[in-house]
Amino acid sequence: MILILGATGYIGTAFRQCLDQRSIAYRAVSRREVDCADRDQLQRLIADCRPEFLINAAGFVGRPNVDACELQKTECLQANAVLPGIIREVCEERQLPWGHVSAGCLFTGESPHAEGFRETDEPNFTFRQNNCSFYSGSKALGEELLANAQQCFVWRMRMPFEANNNPQNYIGKLLRYPQLLDVRNSLSHLGECISACVDCWTQRVEFGTYHLNNGGSMTTRDIVERIQKLGLSTKEFTFYSSIEAFEEEAVTTPRSFCVLDNRKATDAGLRLRHVQDAIEDSIRNWQD
Repeated sequence: MILILGATGYIGTAFRQCLDQRSIAYRAVSRREVDCADRDQLQRLIADCRPEFLINAAGFVGRPNVDACELQKTECLQANAVLPGIIREVCEERQLPWGHVSAGCLFTGESPHAEGFRETDEPNFTFRQNNCSFYSGSKALGEELLANAQQCFVWRMRMPFEANNNPQNYIGKLLRYPQLLDVRNSLSHLGECISACVDCWTQRVEFGTYHLNNGGSMTTRDIVERIQKLGLSTKEFTFYSSIEAFEEEAVTTPRSFCVLDNRKATDAGLRLRHVQDAIEDSIRNWQD
């Protein structure tokens, strides 16, 4: 049986759907039910349900976007940095394997590698560089607490998208935003990414950090062209003239723009299509 923390959020819900489809038994726990940042409560929960694997899908992303984290720093730091450390301590005491949902926005700019940033590269969009959003900084701190963790997966997702409209779906954001910034990024198809996370456990993949984005990368204009070509929207999309204009007019904190190399994941047998195929499939099957 698998224990899911943060089970009612966007990512946690996707985990529940995946496990339901595979007929894998699980217990889903929300923050309202159990405060897993309380070490004693988490220990009692694990002792009660005796899982063979734990998934931490809990986290703080801010609503409607990461700008909100700048105003809720205590909650953001507690969920993204402190909680993973507590879970690590409890899981290692009980010798319980587990997986932690992290983020790919720990990097920004050009990678030193042609295929993108690798799992072995040092994050460059963190509090240590003093160049990041509070959200990215808190996620990086959370990963630092998991350095050399035993029997632990760290799953880095990047700008999730899918065919079902949702406030956190990247395609839906492009449709809603009044103006866009044309930048190149890696992205993660939500269903494929979650399935890959589950495969890490069921296929007994080697523990460690994995970039779970789809292969390749796309620019904002690439995606918009497909939205128009495939008839999802007839909207006239407009773009900011530069990153500087975007940061001055649209946001209150810097954003990460990066390409990640996912070959460690695919070499391990995890199934992740090329991002262009996954984007087009999601647009064709879009559901409001």
